[in-house]
Amino acid sequence: GSEVTQIPTILWKLKDSDAQMNCSHTKGSSYFQMYWYRQLPGEGMKQVVFITPSSQPDYSGEFSKDKYPTVKAVAESGSFTVKKLETGDSGMYFCAVSQHSDTDNKYRCTKTPVFQQDVT
Repeated sequence: GSEVTQIPTILWKLKDSDAQMNCSHTKGSSYFQMYWYRQLPGEGMKQVVFITPSSQPDYSGEFSKDKYPTVKAVAESGSFTVKKLETGDSGMYFCAVSQHSDTDNKYRCTKTPVFQQDVT
């Protein structure tokens, strides 16, 4: 099986609801760094946030803790939420874990597609 697991594997959520994803791994406690990425349709992957159990989340560029709250209490798991879903939030969300800041040591999770759907 995969050493890094992302749950759920797909999310369908209504507009204005929250989409929470969880990431866990079996790489051991030395892999305590976690990265979350977003890929919108037709775009490249962008890093949203970097977090460790002993630090506050470090957000990249236009991303913020209000929209993407991220929690990591232990080395082996963490959670990531997209708050108040809008149409533009639909895309793929990825988790990766690392032992060091070296990209060669990242292990990507199974991706989670998130779809915002309107009430019909």
